[in-house]
Amino acid sequence: MKKTLSFVLIFVFVASFSIISIGATGGSFVGVYINGSEFSGRVQVKDATTFVGVRRFANEVDPSASVKYSYQTRTLTISSSKLYMTLTDGASYAVANGRYLYTESPIFMKSGIMYAPVTMLAKAFDAKISWQNSTSSFYITRGSGGILSGDRFYREDEVYWLSRIINAESGGEILKGKIAVGNVILNRTRSSSFPNTIYGVIFDRKYGTQFSPVANGTIYKSPNSQSVIAAKICLEGYSINTGILYFVNPRVSPNNWIISNRRFFAQIGNHAFYY
Repeated sequence: MKKTLSFVLIFVFVASFSIISIGATGGSFVGVYINGSEFSGRVQVKDATTFVGVRRFANEVDPSASVKYSYQTRTLTISSSKLYMTLTDGASYAVANGRYLYTESPIFMKSGIMYAPVTMLAKAFDAKISWQNSTSSFYITRGSGGILSGDRFYREDEVYWLSRIINAESGGEILKGKIAVGNVILNRTRSSSFPNTIYGVIFDRKYGTQFSPVANGTIYKSPNSQSVIAAKICLEGYSINTGILYFVNPRVSPNNWIISNRRFFAQIGNHAFYY
């Protein structure tokens, strides 16, 4: 789980750039520089997240990259020798070399330009990115040109079990609800109160069976595609909250021990989450 933890830390670090720019809304300026030169494309700040025009960004980070847009699917595709990436208008994630990169504020089109978070694009191109308060600007340095592929990054056993518990507990819920369930599992692996592997957490019986899908056998059902995507987003390091350790459906179990004994965080989909 060391790899997963390291990417959680990386995500928190990168996500902080969006938080830093929270005051830069409306007409406020946020600068973007690539290898010392000012980015020539459009920059938009929305929901405290800095977005850039995808086509121009791709061309300036990697002039060899080909960028194509499909009006039928509203999907923009970036392809080069190092990166194959698809971004869809309105989607909350992009796919880069088989990796699922999530954004709380969705990708969007405006005046014929597709915008995506600058931090997402920098990660996809394996570029270094930093923020300077003094200039209210992001500084990007070109890297290898593309992140490690999903086949090499994701551990098969982690995706296998994490996607199954997500599917069994929240298969019919919104993506964010699925991600929150996955976050609980990964948070437990980092807590001294629980086993330190995904499999160990799911099948933990220290205080009795922890998850009903283990008892009723639904843990072994093949997950739907959205549950697999949610698992991979979690393994990328995206976390709704790093402290939540429990969840319960209050309509199904209104008198559950968790409700009476743990501190409430939020209701997401059908589940309430607790520390």
